[in-house]
Amino acid sequence: MEADSRKDLLKNDNRQDRLQEESRDRIIVRTSVIGIAANVLLAAFKAVIGLLTGSIAITLDAVNNTSDAASSVITIIGTKLAGKAPDKKHPFGYGRIEYISAMIIAVIVLYAGITSLVESVKKILDPVKPDYSAASLAIIAAAVLVKIILGRYVKKTGERVNSGSLINSGQDATLDSIISASTLAAAAVYIFSGFMIEAWLGAVISIVIIKSGIDMLRETLSQILGESADPDLVKKIKKTILAYPEVSGAYDLILNNYGPDRHNASIHIEVPDTLSINELDDLTRRITVDVYENLDILLTAVGIYALDTKDTEAAEIREKIRSLAMEEEHVLQMHGFYLDKESRTIRLDLVISFDAADRIRTFHDVVDKLRAAFPEYTFKVALDGDYAEQ
Repeated sequence: MEADSRKDLLKNDNRQDRLQEESRDRIIVRTSVIGIAANVLLAAFKAVIGLLTGSIAITLDAVNNTSDAASSVITIIGTKLAGKAPDKKHPFGYGRIEYISAMIIAVIVLYAGITSLVESVKKILDPVKPDYSAASLAIIAAAVLVKIILGRYVKKTGERVNSGSLINSGQDATLDSIISASTLAAAAVYIFSGFMIEAWLGAVISIVIIKSGIDMLRETLSQILGESADPDLVKKIKKTILAYPEVSGAYDLILNNYGPDRHNASIHIEVPDTLSINELDDLTRRITVDVYENLDILLTAVGIYALDTKDTEAAEIREKIRSLAMEEEHVLQMHGFYLDKESRTIRLDLVISFDAADRIRTFHDVVDKLRAAFPEYTFKVALDGDYAEQ
């Protein structure tokens, strides 16, 4: 009966995961379709106006709208591919494809900025007199409003569902609204003063777009390489685990990201050395289920540090060693301490900050200091890094 109930619970959890993923995918696809429709219409209008007026800025703006529509198509494709079920070759799923689609969008933005800069420079060297009309300016003004609304909507939706592709598309749409607004400004300057500044404005805005594309690309590549965990998420995981009275410490948390909101994790917990194997087994199972049900994170491994509860002398030595270790600026933590009097051995882990100029040198310096303070013991020390360090 108990085995059947566990199977039913697992089935329900999997069903809920699929429903949540499908809901997120539907939101991303729907938002992208709205973006495609809006950008195709704007591109068509602006292309016609740009050709009729001879305005390079308006024509480039139409090209940008076309690239935005292409970005939305890429977002849809990336979302569909990322939603594929795990298989033998990719047992953790295809969620990281979303990062790749976000990177492609960043490259499109970068390419659009470079293309715009080249065309703007050509018009600076060989200016063409524009021919603005009231109707064309009215359409451009409407386009500015549409792009502002679209950009805010797409970016806000992307942040809500944690989609880098949508966030990048929303930022791109906001940049396009600035381009369109600058076109209006250039038209106003030309109409009232006769000065043609739109090519110069186009060059400046192109540089802004290029910078934005580089920033998007850098951020996405950083996600693909693997970033430190969200500190709020780290706090939630440790708070959940430390709520168990048997657990006196939670250390060495490593979060593996397999796409937006898709994490596996491993962690060490410190527990009294009086717990039996059966009690440890029960504790780690309860912790794993709790973290999964509340935070949607699968703990693939829960390591154990034994806390000596029987020897007051060992506790005193532990605190002295902790005090000595923490004197070093870049030592963030000491844990996993255990003293074996029979073999005269001390085991512990030292967490050295990644801010240290030479982590290995810092580690050895601290270990040497501990050995000098307690020469009668053999030290077995492991170098740790805080992978959730900010």
